Amino acid sequence: MVVTKDSIIGEVLDADRSTAAYFLDMGMHCLGCPSARGESIEQACAVHGVNCDELVAKLNAHMNK
Repeated sequence: MVVTKDSIIGEVLDADRSTAAYFLDMGMHCLGCPSARGESIEQACAVHGVNCDELVAKLNAHMNK
């Protein structure tokens, strides 16, 4: 899976549960919430004040180990 800023958080988590740590690190502690799982990475980053490009790069690096 290639993660983009438009990727849906729930789909990323379903593909690799260990990515939850990256979302938790950015302050997104509501991963089980249906609305959070339906957000794009870009939407979540905007709400939490996180650089979207950096998070996407970290997620892709993690998933492509």
